[in-house]
Amino acid sequence: MNAFLAQLLNGLDKGGAYALIALGLTLVFGTLGVVNFAHGALFMLGCFCAVAFRYLLTIETVTVDPTQLSPWGQPVEVRTPLVQNWFGDFGAVLVDYSVPISVLLTVPVMLAIGIAMERGLIKHFYKRTHAEQILVTFGLAIVLQEIVKSFFGPNPVPQPIPTDLRGAADIGLLLGMEAHQLTYPWWRLIYLFFSLAVIGGVFAFLQFTTFGMVVRAGMADRETVGLLGIDIGRRFTIVFGLAAVVAGVAGAMYTPLLAPNYLIGMDFLVLSFVVVVVGGMGSLTGAVAAGFLLGILQSFASMTEVKSLFPGIDQVIIYLVAVVILLVRPRGLLGRRGVMEG
Repeated sequence: MNAFLAQLLNGLDKGGAYALIALGLTLVFGTLGVVNFAHGALFMLGCFCAVAFRYLLTIETVTVDPTQLSPWGQPVEVRTPLVQNWFGDFGAVLVDYSVPISVLLTVPVMLAIGIAMERGLIKHFYKRTHAEQILVTFGLAIVLQEIVKSFFGPNPVPQPIPTDLRGAADIGLLLGMEAHQLTYPWWRLIYLFFSLAVIGGVFAFLQFTTFGMVVRAGMADRETVGLLGIDIGRRFTIVFGLAAVVAGVAGAMYTPLLAPNYLIGMDFLVLSFVVVVVGGMGSLTGAVAAGFLLGILQSFASMTEVKSLFPGIDQVIIYLVAVVILLVRPRGLLGRRGVMEG
C-alpha cells in the first residue's frame, strides 16, 4: 500500500508538470492553429526567471569586520545579501523564499515575452503549413536556448527549497491511515497543488468570463466571431501570452525539483507533445487528463519490480501508450472528430 501510494503521488506530481505544459500547447493550437515548438523554451525561460530573481536577491555587499581575524591576522570580509542589509530579517525571508516569490515576477515577464513572440513572429505563420510553423518555432527555441546559455552558462543551476518547506509530510497521518507510515516531500506536494490551482484557474477563466467565452467561440468558428465585429485576433494574442505564462510559472516552480539548464525546455517539449497528441489535439481537457495519466504510468513503470521484468520500460512507456492509443483512436482520447484522422 505504501509503495502504491508513493508511486501514485510521484505520478501525479510529474503529471502536473506535463499537464501544465501541454495545456499551454493546446491553448495555442486550439486558438491559433499553430504548432508551437518553442513552447518548451517558454518553460525553460520560466525556470530562468526564478534563477535570475535569486541572483538579484543574493547580490552581496562586502564589509570588513576588524573584530574577526583570519589565520593570517587579516580582518575577515563579511558577505551579506544586499536585501538583507536593506530589510533585515524580512530580506532573509525573501532570499529563502525566492522560488515561490519569483512566480510573481514570472507572470508579467512571460506575458510580455508571449505577446512579443506572437506579434513579432507567430502571426506571420497563421496561414502557413504546420511544417513551416514547426521549423520557425523550433529555430526560435534554439535561439532562446543559446541566449540563456550565454547568460547563465551550460551547467545546471540548482535552486534551493525554502527552509520551512524542506523535509517530508506524513501522508498516512494526513489521510487518517495511522497504520501506514508514508512520507512524501513537501515541495512535491506543493507543486502538485500549485499545478491543480493553475489548471483550475485557466479553465475557470475560459469558462466563466466573457473574454473566455469569446475565445472558445473563436476556437470553434473564428470567421463567424469576426463577422460579429469582435477583434478576435487581439484576444488570441492575449491567449498566446496566457499560454506563455502557464509554461513559465510551471518552470519557475519546478526548479527546486530539477536544476535547470538551457536544454530543459527540449526535454519537456517532446513529452508534452506526446501528451497533447494522446489527449487530443485542441482538447484542453484531454491535455490535462493525458498529462496526469502518462505521469502516473511513467511513475509505476519506474518501480524496481517492473523494471526487473521489463528493463528500460520507464523510458519508453509513454511512447508505447501513445502508439497504442493513436492506433485505436487517431484523434486522441478526447480530441474532436476529424482531427488527426483521415
